Amino acid sequence: MSEMPPQPQSLPAVMPPAAPRDPARRKRFWRLAGLTAMIVFIAACAIALTVFLGFNIGVDGLLLGTAAALLPVPVLIGAFMWLDRYEPEPVGYLAFCFAWGAFVATGTALLVNSWSAYLFEGWGLSESLVAVLVAPFIEETMKTLGPVLLLWRRRREWSGITDGIVYCGLSAIGFAMVENILYLGGHGYAASNEQYGPASGAQQLLLIFIVRILFTGFAHPLFTAMAGIGLGVAARTAARPVRWLAPIAGLLVAMMIHGTWNLLPSLVAATGETVVLLYGYLGVMIPAFFGTVGFAIWLRGWEGRLTERTLPAYVRAGWLSPPEVATLSSLGRRHAARRWAKRVSGDAGLRAMRNFQFAATKLALLRDGMDRGLFKHVAVAESDERELLDKITAERAVFVGRDPQTPPARWDGERYYITFPDGVSRPVDAPASPVVPIPITTYYR
Repeated sequence: MSEMPPQPQSLPAVMPPAAPRDPARRKRFWRLAGLTAMIVFIAACAIALTVFLGFNIGVDGLLLGTAAALLPVPVLIGAFMWLDRYEPEPVGYLAFCFAWGAFVATGTALLVNSWSAYLFEGWGLSESLVAVLVAPFIEETMKTLGPVLLLWRRRREWSGITDGIVYCGLSAIGFAMVENILYLGGHGYAASNEQYGPASGAQQLLLIFIVRILFTGFAHPLFTAMAGIGLGVAARTAARPVRWLAPIAGLLVAMMIHGTWNLLPSLVAATGETVVLLYGYLGVMIPAFFGTVGFAIWLRGWEGRLTERTLPAYVRAGWLSPPEVATLSSLGRRHAARRWAKRVSGDAGLRAMRNFQFAATKLALLRDGMDRGLFKHVAVAESDERELLDKITAERAVFVGRDPQTPPARWDGERYYITFPDGVSRPVDAPASPVVPIPITTYYR
């Protein structure tokens, strides 16, 4: 009997379709992986830098230097937070810039400066040249690199020059903090303590604290703010050449001011005239400081004035009322609107009004960017615009109609329809200078 041929294995009539890949899930995975890698990298730099400092200046110098270096940090951070009150940046991004400057930028600059000093010594050159030729280049580059990465990966969070100053300022504060630990704990306490005892070390630490913190504590934030201005200009322009040239120009200015400041001690050593340092401080640093502060304050007001120029389009469309736009134009009016919201809706109303104002400011910046042609994908910008409008509507609902002193009113994009005591709704034109936050209860599209 012949053998039966092998029977083919039965196959399913219909193959089940492969599970579709979820692009959003893959994007979240890579985003989480990148975030984790960055946190691990910064943490590794922090550990390495801490071990290096502890080994070189000792535990006592490290602890005392850290305590002294931390004192100005809240003041400096508070100054930048005050500058960013119209549209505060996410805390996570601010923490990233601070940590980048404190650990990555400082660690890299320390390695490069030390290596350069070794090379200069071998070439028979003065070590002071490192502070003039090398330190400004590597320090400003590394301090700015963190905000540049943020601009590259989170461009939508950059609303203008103010953001550039804030992000770069936080990076510079972190850098200055760790550098001050080295100077205060190492060159100050540890060096004098080793030769003359703890009392002399404490005295030297105090003297360096007065010079580096009280008189020149603003130096690093001032230098890197120049690069931040360049990054902010690049974030608010559609011209490709400006996007490249503005950050480079800002970084070069930061390096030149930094190099000029570092040159002064070398000139003092070469000439023996300590008055050179005073002239440089009064003639270079002080004017640069007050000029930058004045520009930053004017810039902060510009964000408030931007709402007056941009948001009337949403008033005409019925999304916002004239009084709401008027309350966004200055910090004083914003504060008054928050007090009103708290009076009529309690703490929930205060939070809602604050969120309403932040969302409206972001909307103004987004619309300004759309008008400038900053977005390649217009559909994405329009989606963001709709999300902000929905958020404005949701936050407004918390305090709308809660004021017993305000009659029922609605806005149709041209005028109010206010219900009078007789129960009749009558049209009323918007006042010339609306400051009372009359809410919208009905929308017309």
